[in-house]
Amino acid sequence: MTTTNSTANISHCSVNATICKGTSCVLPEDNFNRILNTILSTILTVLLALVMFSMGCNVEIKKFWGHIKRPWGIFVGFLCQFGIMPLTGFVLSLIFNVLPVQAVAVLIMGCCPGGTSSNILAYWIDGDMDLSISMTTCSTLFALGMMPLCLFVYTKMWTETESIVIPYDSIGISLVALVIPVSFGIFINHKWPQKAKIILKAGSITGLALIVIIAVVGGILYKGSWIISPQLWIIGTIFPAAGYTLGFLLARVAGQPWHRCRTVALETGMQNTQLCTTIVQLSFTPEQIALMFTFPLIYSIFQIAFAAIFVGVYYVHKRFWGPKKSVFTEPAGEIESTAETYAQMNGGFTSNEKSIKT
Repeated sequence: MTTTNSTANISHCSVNATICKGTSCVLPEDNFNRILNTILSTILTVLLALVMFSMGCNVEIKKFWGHIKRPWGIFVGFLCQFGIMPLTGFVLSLIFNVLPVQAVAVLIMGCCPGGTSSNILAYWIDGDMDLSISMTTCSTLFALGMMPLCLFVYTKMWTETESIVIPYDSIGISLVALVIPVSFGIFINHKWPQKAKIILKAGSITGLALIVIIAVVGGILYKGSWIISPQLWIIGTIFPAAGYTLGFLLARVAGQPWHRCRTVALETGMQNTQLCTTIVQLSFTPEQIALMFTFPLIYSIFQIAFAAIFVGVYYVHKRFWGPKKSVFTEPAGEIESTAETYAQMNGGFTSNEKSIKT
């Protein structure tokens, strides 16, 4: 920064800001923040693994394997995750005419796989946990190839695709952190179903609290951010809402029953914001980061806010206006019969809502 600019920026930024551009500033990361970041990240990672272990306690091996063998539900989620979300980000960036580097941040978010928070919320809306976890696992695995492809297709009008660094190690860690705890949970549910119910109840409450804690911690750690362009605030508000809505509609058009539509909606709108943040940090200069780094946090806040509204509306509707429980959820203790086809299990191309009501 030059001397002439530093004086002008004091009115908007802290005197120790390292990056200032108009009213957009980033403060240096002090030792306390660095230590706090490391400690909290470790604690949250362990807690998240425990929560995913508890979510695995609600997964039945037979149903989970059925989704893998006949992946119609997973395929619908794949179209939502790597079709709808990148295209939506691209359209929003064009409509609001954001800066090129900001458009790239929006598109990186749209190309990220689903986040594990969707598995926790799927439990609270009586969703299909087997489908939710299989979708999250598959989207994270597919991200190894689909993220570079989607970014190549959508970002080339704004930047050189080669400049965007895909953190394959972070994707791999996310995959391992999801698969291992869930696998243990599935095993517990298979061997000791009664104990699994107790673990699930405790984990679901802990997971809901963990989602809120992660949002608060993110706000504290990145409080050096920031006033950014109103267009990014608007996109950060619209983007997750569009993901939830379009995911739900596509799943319904594809003939999925209501509980799977809710599951697909959450898996579509709930993105892995931590991965987006990592890509931004690895790929851009400090001056560019100053213009875009807040967007993942904005998206994270609004994806949680809209998900909370989604859960609230679902429970109010179920409590006061909803018909009997079997319309909203899979029948308790449902046992797969040999006569049931995998197409029926995964919704097929037609709605199996009648079979759910009976």
